[in-house]
Amino acid sequence: MEREPRAEKASVVEDVRERFGEAEAVLVTEYRGLDVSQMAELRAALRDADTIYKIYKNTLVRLALAEGTPESLLEMLVGPTALAFVEKDPGAAAKALKEFASTNEVLIIKGGLLNGEVLDEAQVRELADLPSRDELLTSLAGGLAAPLQQMASMMNNLLSEMANLLQSLSDKAGTAPESEVPAEPAADDAVTAEDPVDESPVEPEVPAEPAADDAVTAEDPVDESPVEPEVPAEPAA
Repeated sequence: MEREPRAEKASVVEDVRERFGEAEAVLVTEYRGLDVSQMAELRAALRDADTIYKIYKNTLVRLALAEGTPESLLEMLVGPTALAFVEKDPGAAAKALKEFASTNEVLIIKGGLLNGEVLDEAQVRELADLPSRDELLTSLAGGLAAPLQQMASMMNNLLSEMANLLQSLSDKAGTAPESEVPAEPAADDAVTAEDPVDESPVEPEVPAEPAADDAVTAEDPVDESPVEPEVPAEPAA
């Protein structure tokens, strides 16, 4: 049974526990055989991938891990162990480890922990072959840029066609025949200031007098004797 850590080691245990809780992923390696310059080179490569590379004693790491940690992960804590705590992109960190191990065979990739799932060495190498987050974003941006470029080209073509149409209409308007000016009236029909105007008043028409035979004049006497009533005729005897 392992003894409880001393007070001076308690801070190390707490540091390991916090890093496991905050990391996006934790990759387990064995660094046996790496010299100081190689270790510095590896740390720099992982730092570029937003990953911190730390060396702890295996006993302190086991104490830091909460109960229920998969046994397969604890089995990796054998020999000189260094842990890569990934802050952002697990694929980028795995790629950095794989590339370094390809030229420094003494570095052994054992596995790791991602989203609570234990990864073996083969899975970490597969993770390294996936596009990194930056590569995915670049690819996505390129895919979005292509339709935008096509749309911009279509808009430019449309504007060019409209400009040509307006220019054509303008050219046609410039060559249109001038509107006809109505002819002036003939000299004989025109009224000019030299022709005098008859301004004499128009005399009103006098109605015609009745005929002499039908007219009643003051010289003809009027029969004013009373008219006797007619007596009806008597019937025959």
